[in-house]
Amino acid sequence: MKSFGAAFAAGALFAAGLGGSGMTDPTKVLGFLDVTGAWDPSLAFVMLGAVGAHFVTLRLILRRGGPIFGGSFQIPTRKDIDVQLIAGAAVFGVGWGLGGYCPGPALASLSTLAPAVLVFIATMVAGMLLQHLTADL
Repeated sequence: MKSFGAAFAAGALFAAGLGGSGMTDPTKVLGFLDVTGAWDPSLAFVMLGAVGAHFVTLRLILRRGGPIFGGSFQIPTRKDIDVQLIAGAAVFGVGWGLGGYCPGPALASLSTLAPAVLVFIATMVAGMLLQHLTADL
């Protein structure tokens, strides 16, 4: 039960950070992506802060023998770049650019029940199911 509480608290903190930074506002995200027009660089500072926090805390956390609420760290070992990775990144980028959301902010915005969020979540889930069904082809 402790691990569920820790996961819930981490998710709530993440959602609050997304909302507070403006990542749940698609017009702000699209303004950041519009580098040839009315570019809004404020989300670059959000990303720099996130990358910096991750860079420091990951090194501190990995010094521990294992996670506080789990058996062992689950760290990916693959380092290769393949067609699936490139295609997935391209689809992710196109979806983000068209919708103004990436998955985390979209889930955090789901509580608004805004039609654009519902459409984005539905298409995201459909894409995930399609990938799952075609992964072994």
